Amino acid sequence: MSATSEKSARLIRLPQVKQKTGYSRSSIYAKIPLDEFPAPVNLGARAVAWIESEIDEWINDRVKASRGGTSTGEVAR
Repeated sequence: MSATSEKSARLIRLPQVKQKTGYSRSSIYAKIPLDEFPAPVNLGARAVAWIESEIDEWINDRVKASRGGTSTGEVAR
C-alpha cells in the first residue's frame, strides 16, 4: 500500500453484517443491485466481506432518515 492510500479498513463477514443490520442474507443481497446497501469486497473465488465503516455509515443514514434528518434527536418541525 502506498502512503497516500486510505486509512486501513476493517472487513467484516456476512454474520457480522447480519447482526449489525438485522437483515437476512437474502435481504442484503437483494438490496445490493438496487444500490440500497453497500456492495461487498471480493476476497477470493467464493469469499466476500464488507467494509465495516460503509456498513456503519449506512446504518447512520437509516437512523437519520427515520428521525427526519436531524442528528441530535430533536423533533423536526
